[in-house]
Amino acid sequence: MYAKVIVDVPAKQTNRPFDYKVPPSLMQWVEIGSRVGVPFGSRMIQGFVVDLVADSDVESVKLKPIERVLDLYPPLNKELIELSAWMSRKYLCPEITALQAMIPGALKAKYERVVSLSDPAEAKPASGFIELPQEREIIAYVREKQSVPIETLLSRFPGEGRLIRKLIDDGILTEGQTIKDRLAKKKVLTVFPPENADALLERIGELPPQARKQKEVLQYLAAHPRPVKLTELMVEMEVNARTVKSLAEKGWIAIKEVEVFRDPYEGRSFQPSPPLDLTGEQQAVLQQILSAVEARSHQVFLLHGVTGSGKTEVYLQAIQHCLTQGREAIVLVPEISLTPQMVERFKSRFGDRVAVLHSRLSHGERYDEWRKIQMRKVSVVIGARSAVFAPFTNLGLIIIDEEHETSYKQEDSPKYHAREVAIRRALQHRAAVVLGSATPSLETYRKAAPDNAAPSETPPFRLLTMRSRVQGRPLPAVHIVDMRQELKDGNRSMFSRPLFSAIEDRLRKQEQMVLLLNRRGHSTFVMCRTCGYVVRCPHCDISLTYHLHSRTLRCHYCGYAKREAAVCPGCGSEHIRYFGTGTQRVEEELAKLFPGIRVIRMDVDTTSEKGSHEKWLTMFRNRQADVLLGTQMVAKGLDFPHVTLVGVIAADTVLHLPDFRSAEKTFQLLTQVAGRAGRHELPGEVFIQTYTPDHYSIVSAGRHDYSAFVRTELELRRQREYPPYCDLILITLSHEQAQLIVRVGESLVKRLKEQWKTLSASALYAPQRQSAYMEVYGPVASPIPRMKDRYRFQCMVKYRGNDSVIELVRRTISAFDDVVKQEKLQISVDIDPQVLM
Repeated sequence: MYAKVIVDVPAKQTNRPFDYKVPPSLMQWVEIGSRVGVPFGSRMIQGFVVDLVADSDVESVKLKPIERVLDLYPPLNKELIELSAWMSRKYLCPEITALQAMIPGALKAKYERVVSLSDPAEAKPASGFIELPQEREIIAYVREKQSVPIETLLSRFPGEGRLIRKLIDDGILTEGQTIKDRLAKKKVLTVFPPENADALLERIGELPPQARKQKEVLQYLAAHPRPVKLTELMVEMEVNARTVKSLAEKGWIAIKEVEVFRDPYEGRSFQPSPPLDLTGEQQAVLQQILSAVEARSHQVFLLHGVTGSGKTEVYLQAIQHCLTQGREAIVLVPEISLTPQMVERFKSRFGDRVAVLHSRLSHGERYDEWRKIQMRKVSVVIGARSAVFAPFTNLGLIIIDEEHETSYKQEDSPKYHAREVAIRRALQHRAAVVLGSATPSLETYRKAAPDNAAPSETPPFRLLTMRSRVQGRPLPAVHIVDMRQELKDGNRSMFSRPLFSAIEDRLRKQEQMVLLLNRRGHSTFVMCRTCGYVVRCPHCDISLTYHLHSRTLRCHYCGYAKREAAVCPGCGSEHIRYFGTGTQRVEEELAKLFPGIRVIRMDVDTTSEKGSHEKWLTMFRNRQADVLLGTQMVAKGLDFPHVTLVGVIAADTVLHLPDFRSAEKTFQLLTQVAGRAGRHELPGEVFIQTYTPDHYSIVSAGRHDYSAFVRTELELRRQREYPPYCDLILITLSHEQAQLIVRVGESLVKRLKEQWKTLSASALYAPQRQSAYMEVYGPVASPIPRMKDRYRFQCMVKYRGNDSVIELVRRTISAFDDVVKQEKLQISVDIDPQVLM
């Protein structure tokens, strides 16, 4: 039998499977999806088995055997292997990169240089070789250990590096490479009483009178005849490890290492919650989803429900029905929405059947949650983007909450979109997909809205709507405040007079508030009032942001930081001024204007530590703060009964960015944060401060009118041929020399146009010629022209019709491989870019 293996070398020339022999000793262990160690050139590297065949096109004598299987059970199944090949074609990434994205970081290979004793038949010492005492000691140590990491050998024999190198050169020792996982399974020492626990009581009499603690341990184990962790026993009985181990040495008890799962929610108890009564809208929506699940029919639903309409309860009851069929479910939420509140709702409904996957977990916790999925210990996974790869084998339902969020798009290779991957997985499993949002992306909405389909077409997605909040609660009243008028009236504060009065009112009533400013830091840029000098990052073409508490200026792209300057570096003036507003500055102003106000600030700076999200939100829920202030992470996924006021400090932060989606992102953010107010008995109120109060995205958000926004935005997109009326491919070139990028970029664009002309004229393309088109723009400087000391230029491909355009782009870029290699040029390709950065 032969195995086709994708090796861990993410290069274009290795983006194909290599054939290896499966030795008889591994026949029962090698499966499709297995992670294996294989020789590749002079190295030992990790690979994934993507197929098993009876014959190979390569002569058997030339094939090397698989050296070892790295896991007891394959970490990936056949469906995920097929998915990786699809991702490689769809997103133009090496297949090994797609495979690596599917496994936890703990299983990503760590390569280690090792030294072992050469085979005596192959060892060829130099003539006249005389073994020295130090050499004998090194050889004996390696013989005992069989294989020793070279760092371990050097630390064991300090100062003998030259001698070790001589032994390798003389053929006595062999230097090689081995594969290690980045993390080991957690094991703890566990005490096992004998099967006949009463025998322990008989042993007490054999102990001398002074062995009082040992007697107490025996009495405890006799009364609790079950395995117990050694550390727990030591705490419970107030004894040391020596006391317990002495009993094991007598053979009365056993102490063994036992594998345990790291539990991120250890010590937490979740009160079981029964299903809630559904409204008529919820019941109608749920019934359509259940019909698809029961029929094992692959259908994609867009659940468009206003904030507070009860989408989460629909998800929970749909999952419950899926589980009763013996099938599994995946729930994706944006990273910033994966709050303890959301986890609690799923844990309280499904208990230990839920695994949680997100970046706030430690590597060990992520690994063990993933292993629970692999070992079928859980049936539901809730997590961020990468949870879409959960190794389930019988999926019945995939839910993507807040489906419009751009965070579902991976910005690093592989540049996949979790929504598209979920739909592809569901197709393989004949499962249903539910895309939920109060503000669906225009691409998704157009695929679901019947009025956007051609007369002869059926929309590929089914639209489900929930227009009312649970229990008939009204949507909050929204007030749009024109900050230009505030300025004319002499108010230079960051708080308009209406918002200021509303904050005073809530403080008096002891109600809570959410304030949004989608910009962290204290000031967005620092400028000298004498000469106009702006402090910029020396590595990126971006101004530095001032952070008050650390007294530093920071680049939010490369991480560069410097201390605040007392004088201008340009002219030496002391007239340094901090412009713009960040969350730190808002916090500072709140303390000045409202003495005694209690503020919790949530942004990247305050939530970097593990558990910080949960800590801040628990404090807010327990009413230990009056204001929850933050960036977009406070705009969604939060449900607090005493929040009656939402204030948006600056609604224009996203609106004027150089992005065709800026209006859509503004509408979505304002609508989502407005939905945090008045979700329970107390009515809500929203104040949106803006310098462009007449912009249609802000007006529509103020009216909670998604339909009006969509009509205007779709018409503008249609006129300009932007998604959803076309597809985009963004090609970014980066290098230390701008002239080189421009020259290569112009050649690339010229070649793309020539290739398209040839393709569109071919007979094979004739059936699609009328509806298909492709335009290429650029090269032009990126919105951030230089990042991390490299200049960046972009080429944009607009196309409609066939995915053959993606293949055309791949072939065209491959023609520049020699230039890329020689000049160390970087070319990245982003299919369906979400951020034009």
